[in-house]
Amino acid sequence: MITARGLVQTFQTRHGRQKTEVRAVDGVDLDVAEGEVVGFLGPNGAGKTTTLLMLTTLLRPTAGTATVAGYDVVTQSEQVRRSIGYVSQAGGAFSGARAGDEVMDHGMLYGLRRSVVEERGKALFEQLQLDGLWHRMPKNMSGGQKRRLDIVMGLINEPGLVFLDEPTTGLDPQARANLWEHIRNLRERRGATVFLTTHYLDEADVLSDRILIIDQGRIVAADTADNLKAQVSGDLVEIEVASDQHVTEAAAKLASICERDVEVDGRLVRGRVPRAGRAVPGLLRDIDRAGIDLDSIEVHRPTLDDVFLSLTGRSLRDAEATNDAPPAADDALDSDVPEEALR
Repeated sequence: MITARGLVQTFQTRHGRQKTEVRAVDGVDLDVAEGEVVGFLGPNGAGKTTTLLMLTTLLRPTAGTATVAGYDVVTQSEQVRRSIGYVSQAGGAFSGARAGDEVMDHGMLYGLRRSVVEERGKALFEQLQLDGLWHRMPKNMSGGQKRRLDIVMGLINEPGLVFLDEPTTGLDPQARANLWEHIRNLRERRGATVFLTTHYLDEADVLSDRILIIDQGRIVAADTADNLKAQVSGDLVEIEVASDQHVTEAAAKLASICERDVEVDGRLVRGRVPRAGRAVPGLLRDIDRAGIDLDSIEVHRPTLDDVFLSLTGRSLRDAEATNDAPPAADDALDSDVPEEALR
């Protein structure tokens, strides 16, 4: 459904009289099969939204090739646009118009008959729990309702491939969970392929069949979430020692079953242990025999953030935290697309 080879996007930035070339996307190769839900992860400025803009024909690649829904994104851009649905983070509905009118206008831009758009639109309103809101203005809708309206507009042409750019940003936990169900249904009920960019790790983990991680303009990993997490060396074991005088001894015992050095932070000792479920009972017996009292012990399975940390040397959560204020600022342009490039 999507194939890209050597996809590159460069921009010229100016600092006074000096011009600098920035490679926002640096030779991306990716494949998405029909019917897949693929999560596209990366910190702000990594190139994820720039890649998305190229795949949706909104930004011409500097180099490389890409086909989407069987069409070339450069030479057959109109056919690509007719074949896909695209839900941007910013949303596409005018807040001062009635929701139904926005859906009608959007569908008719695809050349669909008015009666067809109305039938499809009202059916989608029912499927996405927007019943009774056909005549309501988006400005009077909740955040979750507006995002579902955006998805209706993205599906009105019945695309086989849907691009969702940060679909749940700004939603409360309940609205996010509800929208997750609707995203799952895009494939289960409609057979759609979904390409999802997100900075929520749990969202990518729950929804995606496969994860692509981009960093500094390059794909650094592509696999299922479980396989990626399995690459991280061991489970994280955290021990909180009851007394300061036993911290050094507890750290030594934990180190004996760790593949890497342990970390000590006050009375908290942590380290990665291969197959912690098997190793921890023996560790607890050794600690008990040594007369070391613990306040707590916790075992954490590897996460997607651990995967990102192992691949890039930095935490995806930390990278997002330093750039998200709020997240919407990133994802209008992903922090890697200069404003002049979209004019």
